[in-house]
Amino acid sequence: MGIGSGIFIFVVGLILAFALNVEVTWIDLKLVGYILMGAGLVVFVLSLIFTLRRRSSTVTRRRGIDPATGEQFDQRSTRNDL
Repeated sequence: MGIGSGIFIFVVGLILAFALNVEVTWIDLKLVGYILMGAGLVVFVLSLIFTLRRRSSTVTRRRGIDPATGEQFDQRSTRNDL
């Protein structure tokens, strides 16, 4: 689920809570609308947090020859930025 899904769930909840004037005996559509609005808001906020927390990483690579042995070496280091 992403940001769009959260917005969609929130809008469906708004429609059920405020735009429909249908009486159903077995379910309260206003309550379902409020629950969907809350769930949509939670999905939206969590998706936003996870999107903004993605880490970028930098890979540094060094190649060279060891002066003592004459062997080639390949050194790789990774740095994660917050």
